[in-house]
This record gives sequence, C-alpha cells and structure tokens, in this order.
Amino acid sequence: MNMIRNITNVRGIKCWGAHTGVKSMRRDLALMYSEVPAKVSSVFTQNQVVAEPIKLTRMHLEESDNQAQVIVVNAGNANAVTGEQGAEGALAMAKTAAEEFKVDLNKVMVASTGIIGVKFPTEAVVEGIKENVKKISENSRAGSFAANAILTTDTFAKEGYVEFDIDGNTINIGGIAKGSGMIHPNMATMLAFAFTDINIDQKLLDRAFREAVDESFNMITVDGDTSTNDMACILANGLADNDEITSASDPYYLTFKEKLKELMMHLAKLIVSDGEGASKFIEYQLSGARSKEDARHMVRVISDSSLVKTAMFGRDPNWGRILAAMGRSGIEFDPEKVDLWLGNENEEVKMLEMGMPLEFDMNLVKRILKQSEIIIKIKLREGRATALGWGTDLTTDYVMFNSMYTT
Repeated sequence: MNMIRNITNVRGIKCWGAHTGVKSMRRDLALMYSEVPAKVSSVFTQNQVVAEPIKLTRMHLEESDNQAQVIVVNAGNANAVTGEQGAEGALAMAKTAAEEFKVDLNKVMVASTGIIGVKFPTEAVVEGIKENVKKISENSRAGSFAANAILTTDTFAKEGYVEFDIDGNTINIGGIAKGSGMIHPNMATMLAFAFTDINIDQKLLDRAFREAVDESFNMITVDGDTSTNDMACILANGLADNDEITSASDPYYLTFKEKLKELMMHLAKLIVSDGEGASKFIEYQLSGARSKEDARHMVRVISDSSLVKTAMFGRDPNWGRILAAMGRSGIEFDPEKVDLWLGNENEEVKMLEMGMPLEFDMNLVKRILKQSEIIIKIKLREGRATALGWGTDLTTDYVMFNSMYTT
C-alpha cells in the first residue's frame, strides 16, 4: 500500500479540502472532480432513516445511468432528519457545484456527515463551494486536504493508493474514507470515495466493487450502530485509455479486483484503528466454515459482542464469551470440533482444541492481550470457507465520549 500517493495520482482527478466555518477548527468541505464523466458503482446505508444527500445522490445516479463527475462533501452536519429545509440544502449544494464546475446537475454526488437533526447550514456550504472550486488541484496535498475535510470524530485522515500495469500502462486506484464511531457491518457510519482511471465495463465495475465492499467495509465493527449517511463509491473515468475490460475472466479484471479489495481493506482497517475510545484493534480469522456467508456472519456476530469486546479491554482471556457468541450466531456447527487461539503477529496461545479447554500460561496470555493489536483465530472443521473481520474493544472512554457527543 503506497501511502505517499493518493487520489490525485489518478488521471484526471482534482480536489480540495476547505474550512467554511461549519466546524470550528477543521476543514469541513471536500470537493472532488473528474475531468471527464466517470462510471460509478456505489452502495449506501441500509438504515431506514436516510439523510437528504443520500436521497439526492441516489436520484442523480439513476438519472445519469450511474455516471458522475463531481463529489461534494460537507462535515459537521449530517443533513439527516432535517425535512424540506435539508432537502433544499442538499439540492443547493449540488446546483452550486454543477454551476461552478460546469457539469450536468445529475452528475453531481453529494454527501454529508456530522450531527443528526440540526438545521443544515446551506449558506455556509454554498459559499464554501463557490470560494473553493478555483482551488482544486491535482497536487497530492490537495488530496490530503480532501481526506481531512470529510472527518468528524476521526483523529486522523484515511487515505490509500494502489497501482498495477496493463500492457505497460499504469492503472491508478486511490481512495479516502472517514469513520470512527457508529461502525457496524452492512455499512457503517462512514464515507468512502475511491477513484480509478481504468477503462472497464459498468457491470464488471459493480461486481468488483461490491465484492470488495463485502470483504472490507462490511466486515468491520466498532459499536454495532449503523448511520443515516453511509456511502461508499468508486468512480472510473477511463483516462488510462486501456482497452475496455469486458470479461470477468480477463486476467486484468482479476488483478483490478484484487487491487481494489486491497485498497478497501486498507481503508476499512484504518477506520477500525481509529474507533472512538478504542484501545485495541482486533482481527478475527475464521476458517473451516461451510460457506463464505456462514463464515462472514459468524465473524460479524463475534466481533460485535459487547462481552467479547469488554473482555479484550480488560485483558481477560475469557474465550467462553467467544464460543457463546458463535453459538448464538444462528450458524450450525459442532462445538466439539472447534479450535481457538488468542494471539498477535508475534505469538499465539491455543486456548481450545476440538472443543476442549487447554491449560495455558495466564501471564503469557495477559501479556498478549495487553498489546494494542490482537488476533482471535477460530477453526470450525465444518468446511473450507474462511473470513476475516476487524473490530475494537469497548472502553470506558467510548461510553464517556458518546454520552456527551452533542453537548
């Protein structure tokens, strides 16, 4: 993963991140622009309460046959549960961007993040768009400014970049994301925007992106809550000028899919590592499931268990909580075939073998659990499917932070 390059290294992508005053100290407006219309693949929140920018963006993508040229994002106000005033604000964002960038209105995507149920600051956001369109740049600094401008409770910007060659022609894929709290499988309280210059068929772009999301953003959790504003998308503008990829068996498609997955997993892990109040980053490795769906679901249940998370916070090797979470997942398995390990990158301790507890060195396990990164490894012996997932512990700091979020 190249951390020096970012979304501005994708051909034709320019952006900027600015401070408009909606947030007191940080940049709060991101502008991202493709010099030509791009194919879009996107996924949105599954929450029944949907923010106004999500409604508008979905409509624009439907009208434009999944094409876009501009993304405008404001931070500090979610523009959710804001009624007609909020709907007008989202539309004003899009109209202003369309006019300033001289693109069709339905090729503008809008997103918001911040506090729910607060009047949308339309005037400040609109003026910010007008003032900053002229500043957009392909400089890497501009990419980092945009990454910083979409943050809310995050403590750092989340950027990523990968590349590969097609017949000696470099294909660039860059992305930015935000997320810290309200993170849960089936999208989180997160925004993620990826850009690539590959020339690819729309259906294949959709297929690759959805697979990447399933194995990245849909496998993370911090606190079990999903948001009203979740959005993840990729724009492919074709400016690499490679022959269009039209077959799922094309080796270049397979490479693109793997590189996109690599980028998305990188961004997803950054989100978890910045979990509100979290002191530990936990990776869940599950093998031996009957199907990929079974494996993913079981990992999601374990990683979202408050009892598992609090045990990790307290450095308590209570593997029984993990097994209990597995048992309530609804996935059929034989507990007497399960192996389980607690560890990290350097060492691990086997706690359970064929469903039977093993003796272990308590001091060694506590030393492992004291680390900021923990690996929980599980083997089912029911099949050959595997899954990876990522989560955090549940701390007193998380409770304190979220008990006073708006006050």
